[in-house]
Amino acid sequence: MSSHTVRIGLLGHGTVGRALVALLDRRGAAIEARTGVRLEITRVAARSPRPAGDGSLGADRFGTDPAAVVAAPDVDLVVELMGGVEPARTLVMAALAAHKPVVTANKALLASAGPELYAAADAAGVDLLFEAAVAGGIPIIRPLRESLRGEQVRRVLGIVNGTTNYILTRMTSSGADYADALAEAQALGYAEADPTADVDGHDAAAKAAVLATIAFGCAVRADDVAREGIRGVTAADIAAADRRGFRIKLLAIAESHHDGSVGVRVHPTLVPLGHPLAAVNDAFNAVFIEGDAVGELMFYGRGAGGDPTASAVLGDVVDAALNLRVGTSASIGALRPARIRPLDDAECAFSVQLTVADRPGVLARVAATFADHGVSIRSLEQEDAEDRAHLVFITHAVAESAMRATLADLADLADVLSVDSVLRVIGVV
Repeated sequence: MSSHTVRIGLLGHGTVGRALVALLDRRGAAIEARTGVRLEITRVAARSPRPAGDGSLGADRFGTDPAAVVAAPDVDLVVELMGGVEPARTLVMAALAAHKPVVTANKALLASAGPELYAAADAAGVDLLFEAAVAGGIPIIRPLRESLRGEQVRRVLGIVNGTTNYILTRMTSSGADYADALAEAQALGYAEADPTADVDGHDAAAKAAVLATIAFGCAVRADDVAREGIRGVTAADIAAADRRGFRIKLLAIAESHHDGSVGVRVHPTLVPLGHPLAAVNDAFNAVFIEGDAVGELMFYGRGAGGDPTASAVLGDVVDAALNLRVGTSASIGALRPARIRPLDDAECAFSVQLTVADRPGVLARVAATFADHGVSIRSLEQEDAEDRAHLVFITHAVAESAMRATLADLADLADVLSVDSVLRVIGVV
């Protein structure tokens, strides 16, 4: 089999970029033998010039101008691993306009400008592939855009941020509070010095937008995603969940409704121990898909890290290189405008913990407040402590707006000393 060389321009030489170079060193010959395509990194844009090579790469292949890499005549395919929206968007658009396929791991870019980029790739007749943008090395984008293309996907939910999953796992296994678990995650390199993107749910929201776009065929952006992070989760919440047979996970949830609207949200969630997502621990990720014909599927693995992410990038590079050789490309198809269902209309079950005065009639008045807003109580636990009682309610599924009104009225009751915790629950109807 005669080989066809595809020359790669690499934008970004951080953790994933270096891992990609090393992986291609190890796997390049095998890929060439199997596919007839020889992959060669001819140019690298890094933050600073490198005095020495990197594996198979000589120092002469490194530069600091990513636009020059995109425009170079000896670059056939661009791999974007810079992160952020700009200048990545401009560079990717330039590559596509030059009819150069692009592989990216940039979820922030896709969640912000994905629809425009997908359309530009289709117009140019080249690939824009992004398996590594969501859940690292876990293959989830390709199954959604290819294997499940004929499926009516109803819901996608998953653990898509390893940092928060590690923090919540440590809080569960050791009883640590949030601050201590975060400090441990930072010490181990799982969390950045500024963890805002992870712990406030921005990272998961971007990934949720990408998943919803591919799963439902509509243009969902990060700003469409309702978002709540894990800063408010306490050790007491974790312990209470454990006693009642739940784990707390930061879930990204995307749902398609019969009226054509979609709802996308990220928030801490009580997951029953019997649900597969409850067993996803440490920095691992998992994505759970529910479809009309296929039923339930789960994809599980390492959702971050240089090697797993580089593996997903390299898989896309091979596909794009093969398509480039024969003059074809993959398309996600036309995207319809997204009709976003407001969070107030989203329905799920809730866990509500209250501290109330321990006197006659209190429980009846609290229960009546739930009933006034059409909130049905599924279960109740009570623990007495001197002149007060701790109540834990789990409701049946109810609209967010009804629960918000219920909580406002509960807070106004003289009998209610405090609303201690409110968490959403899956697996309860």
